Amino acid sequence: MSLPEGAAPETRSSRSNRRRSEKIPRTHVVSALVENRAGTLSRISGLFARRGYNIDSLTVGETQDSSISRMTIAVTGDDAVLEQIVKQLEKLVDVISVRELEPASCLRREIMLVKVRADQKNRPSVIQIAGIFRSRVVDVSASTITIEATGGMEKLNGLIMLLSPYGILELARTGMVALERGGRVLSIGSNRNAPA
Repeated sequence: MSLPEGAAPETRSSRSNRRRSEKIPRTHVVSALVENRAGTLSRISGLFARRGYNIDSLTVGETQDSSISRMTIAVTGDDAVLEQIVKQLEKLVDVISVRELEPASCLRREIMLVKVRADQKNRPSVIQIAGIFRSRVVDVSASTITIEATGGMEKLNGLIMLLSPYGILELARTGMVALERGGRVLSIGSNRNAPA
C-alpha cells in the first residue's frame, strides 16, 4: 500500500494514540435532514437514549421546504460510538441525510434570554456587561433586566459567569444550530458536497 506524498508511515505508538483519542469523550454536532412528521423526533432521540448518549442540546425547525426539518443534535461521547449512531440514523426511514459537523468547518450559534436582578444601583453595570458581549437589553422592570444574547456556547457561558453575581432569576437557551461553512451543503439524498 503506497502512502500519499510526504506522509509518514503510521507507527505502533501513533496507532495507539489515535485509538486512545477516539475513546476520549468530546462534544459532537450532528446535523440531519428529516421528514417533518409526527414521531420523527421521538424515534431519533430514542436511538441516542438506547446507546446511552445524553443529548446536550437538540433543535428542530422547518427548512425552506415545509415537508423537511433540520435537526441539530449536540452530544458528548467518544468517536467510535458516535460513528455507529450516525450509521444507524442513516438507516431510519425518517432520516433523509445526516452528517457530523466538524468544529473547524461549521458555524455554531445559540440564542439565550437571561433575566437578571437589577436595581437602580447595579443596573448600569449589568447593561455594560451586556454591551461587552454584544447582547441586547429586551426588557427592563424596577427590579430586573432581561438580556438577549446570540453566539457560541463559550460566549454565552462567559456572559452567564459575569451576570451570576448579580443574581440570575431565569434563563432560557434555544440549543445549538449549525451550518457548514463554504460550499458544502447537507442535501436531500446525499451526504456528499453539493454545488454552492
